[in-house]
Amino acid sequence: MPAVTVDDTLTLPVVDVPVEHRDRNVVSVTTATHGFEGEGFPVKRAFAGVDLSLLDPFIHLDQMGEVEYAPGEPKGTPWHPHRGFETVTYMIDGIMEHQDSHGGGGVITDGDTQWMTAGSGILHIEAPPEHLVVSGGLFHGFQLWVNLPSKDKFLAPRYQDLPGSDVVLLTTPDGGAVLRLIAGDLGEHRGPGDTHTPMTMIHATISPGARMTLPWRSDFNALAYVLNGHAGFGLERRPARSGQLVVFDTGDAITIAADESQESRSPTVDVLLLGGRPIREPVAWYGPFVMNTRQELAQAFEDYQAGKLGHIPHTDPRRDLPK
Repeated sequence: MPAVTVDDTLTLPVVDVPVEHRDRNVVSVTTATHGFEGEGFPVKRAFAGVDLSLLDPFIHLDQMGEVEYAPGEPKGTPWHPHRGFETVTYMIDGIMEHQDSHGGGGVITDGDTQWMTAGSGILHIEAPPEHLVVSGGLFHGFQLWVNLPSKDKFLAPRYQDLPGSDVVLLTTPDGGAVLRLIAGDLGEHRGPGDTHTPMTMIHATISPGARMTLPWRSDFNALAYVLNGHAGFGLERRPARSGQLVVFDTGDAITIAADESQESRSPTVDVLLLGGRPIREPVAWYGPFVMNTRQELAQAFEDYQAGKLGHIPHTDPRRDLPK
């Protein structure tokens, strides 16, 4: 995983945990299901089978890949609409281009993040660049959907480009982990992502046999999705492996211990850590829209069909809107 890292973790700022803290226990461990997205690229549905109330404020998480494309195989998505939430796309391997109907967009690659606030509505497209389609190559990342409270559902759309060089790199007291703080707070440290819904997002790499305890806001939920490797979660060291989601209960700290023995192809444990303040509002979700009521969903589809969510820029005549 070539996401942003360092050769010597002991040079990084240390995240300390208060002496008096209450570790969170594990509520559940679930296994992601397999599916396909967009034009047919493989994904793992990380939140499959988990009650939405435990995920709040998060709605959806897809692990994209990890897949080695042959020449001509890389795929993306056609133009499609969104309203009522934010999409967060983080690339670990490979390259993804993004363009939206408000003129936003860019290219993200190893360790970069694109943060799109759909808000009142937007059209966008995500696809590998033409040269990657021709050459093929490794592709791995994820996309997270973050809900917006009712008061923010109709915010003006916004796009944030967060290069990997802006990620805040941290470590634990023994240097056994690299923590990439993308958004939110971790102790006294803050990531570069500007979020409407209070949340924290971290990509952690833990060395074999290392154990880390991190401070965690007591008003946030706590989720850990294992990207690769094997580890124990919570003080009870509940086992979880690649492709599994761990849901924690309440407390103000989380503990993860990497197994001493890891597979040679995945020598470390990589975990996506998510926490957010629950919104605790009704969720009406269908396809690309996340609203509060069925009436708002119906209105979103009507607005989309009427062209009120934007139009495809003339600079990209290749694709048609989905039927």
